[in-house]
Parts: sequence; structure tokens; C-alpha cells
Amino acid sequence: MKEKDLKKEGVFRRFDDPKIQELYQKSAILIERYNTTKADEYDTRIQILHELLGKMGDNVYIKPPFYCDCGELINIGEGTFMNFDCIILDSCEVNIGHHVLIGPRTCIFSASHPIDVTIREEGYTFSKPVTIGNHVWIGGNVTINPGVTIGDNTIIGSGSVVTKDIPANVIAAGNPCHVIRPITQQDHIIWKAKRDDFLQQQ
Repeated sequence: MKEKDLKKEGVFRRFDDPKIQELYQKSAILIERYNTTKADEYDTRIQILHELLGKMGDNVYIKPPFYCDCGELINIGEGTFMNFDCIILDSCEVNIGHHVLIGPRTCIFSASHPIDVTIREEGYTFSKPVTIGNHVWIGGNVTINPGVTIGDNTIIGSGSVVTKDIPANVIAAGNPCHVIRPITQQDHIIWKAKRDDFLQQQ
């Protein structure tokens, strides 16, 4: 299987494909190393992430434990933070933008399975890429399903199950996740005032 085929939307393959199993084995070893590092081994963690992930910007921090399938199909932009116990099933590309905040126990799935039971039991899988824009905040215990795109600056409420695309500059939540309201200039005014009050009290 060609390397680029792993990244195709809707790619259909067998779970026991040798190339996939090779990636799983490589990532499993690196993940085990990462999750057993000590809190003061920051440089070691960064080195392991560079080996594990496809692309990673500066100042990325992922709190262990962290789990993924292939690793090298995950691309993360600079300044992104991922909290404890997150899981990414990267059967094809998972692209996470710059300065994204991801809450604990968030699950990002690009992997899926055929609806027909006979094909599913033959070991076939199906995958769609996931894209998370820049400056997104994802609350804890969020599930993001295959094929989803989340737009820039959007907030996803805790416990949401994201089954379809969410546009930029909105607050969205629920199961299934849906837009609650847009993020407006009034939000900026309110939170700037809170920040300024805090600074004056220091």
C-alpha cells in the first residue's frame, strides 16, 4: 500500500494490512515510552512526540497518558495543548491547528467500520480525515467522529459528540453537537473587562 493511500478520505482496507500493523507496532512502542516518562523529562517527551507524530509545531504540550493508532498521520500546529488521557484513532489524517486547547479524555476518531456485518467481520475498516482549525477550544470528554471539520476559534462544550462539521466562531455543544450561538464582539468586551479588573487587583 502506498504511503499516501493512508491519508485518503474514505479509504477502505483490511485491519490486518501489513503496512497498518507496522505503523501500529512502531507507535505502540513510542507511546509506551511517552506514557512512562517522568514529569521533569520535558525534552524527552518532545523528542518522542517528534518521532511519533507526522508534523508538530513549537510549544506543543500533551499530558500523558496519551494514545493513538499510527501517530504519523497526526499533524499538530504550534502552541497546542492536549490534557490527560486523550485518544486519537488516526487511520487517516487528523489535522489539529495552532493554539488549540483539548480537554481531558477527548477522543478523536478517523476510524470507522462497514455497516454490513458480514463485511465488518471480514476485518475491513473505513476511515475519514478529521480537521480541527486554529484557536479552537474543546472541552473535556468530547468525542469527534470521522470526517468532521471544526472551524477556527470555535468552542466545543464538554461531553459533546461531534457527528458533523461545526463552523468557525461559534459555541457548540450537545449530543449530537450543534451550534448554540456565535461568538461576538460583546464576548471580547466582557472578557477583556474581566482581564483588566484582575490586572488592576494585582
